[in-house]
Amino acid sequence: MNSSSSSSIHWRLAQLAAHLVVALVILVVIGGATRVMEAGLACPDWPLCFGSLLPGRQMNVQVFLEWFHRLDAFVVGLALLFQLGAGLLWRVKLPRWLPWVYLLLVILVGFQGALGALTVLNLLPSAVVTAHLALALALLAVMSGLTQRLLMPNGFSAPLWWRLMSTGSLVAVIGQCLLGARMASTWAAQRCLTQGQGCYWLDLHRSSAMAVALFTLFFVFVSLVSGGWSRSQWPFLLAVSVLVLTQICLGIFTLKFSLQQPFLTIGHQLIAALLVATLAALSCRRPEEKREDLNHIADEPFLEPCHG
Repeated sequence: MNSSSSSSIHWRLAQLAAHLVVALVILVVIGGATRVMEAGLACPDWPLCFGSLLPGRQMNVQVFLEWFHRLDAFVVGLALLFQLGAGLLWRVKLPRWLPWVYLLLVILVGFQGALGALTVLNLLPSAVVTAHLALALALLAVMSGLTQRLLMPNGFSAPLWWRLMSTGSLVAVIGQCLLGARMASTWAAQRCLTQGQGCYWLDLHRSSAMAVALFTLFFVFVSLVSGGWSRSQWPFLLAVSVLVLTQICLGIFTLKFSLQQPFLTIGHQLIAALLVATLAALSCRRPEEKREDLNHIADEPFLEPCHG
């Protein structure tokens, strides 16, 4: 196998994966904006919108959000199919597990499309909406982690504590996102703030947010004080810290304005998606230490001959 050719293929696939991470973040945010703007049923049919690929007379802000959300999902699906084809074409120069991961991502996108259809046809049921977001975040996390593995194909395994804490932070953040989706899709926050009823989901989301934030920031702290390779990841760790603190502020202001400011809510969802992508990248980052070249050691006379 040509090493430079293999590295070039890894690099190209990593670039495509990185672009897909951006597309998936946009997909999550547009999906959140569609809910916030009450545009989930702006296109009453599926997969077309008002029976056409591009609705003209019916186009407004709500219809555009729902239409663009579907368009972004369609583009992501095509790109994943292209990735799968490239993985099969170049499989002899790629790790054996890579085409299987591509196949898994294509299957997840298929399920995601089915859930999107059920969301529209069943008039936005809470369980389906939450599952729809869960799959989107899973796609985002896998693609972000895959990008790192493709960028560092020859890396060594990260320390066990790093893998446990970074993955734990990622799972906690995803769980917090799904809890927020459950709260939003049942309109629990609005009913709690306006009527004082059904505050269970809002109280749970608010109390668990602090625990998730503290655990994630503790991971950042341990990584920095441990030194070595983990400290060298400080740009990612700094990004996580900024995202967590920004998320807390947005959550506070969102409730302070009683969910009446859509841009605050959309920003809250954007930061959540970025946090998932960044933590997934950290979970899959690996040291790239160079092994000591032993060839020259054999030539050195470090064992002097003994004479009787």
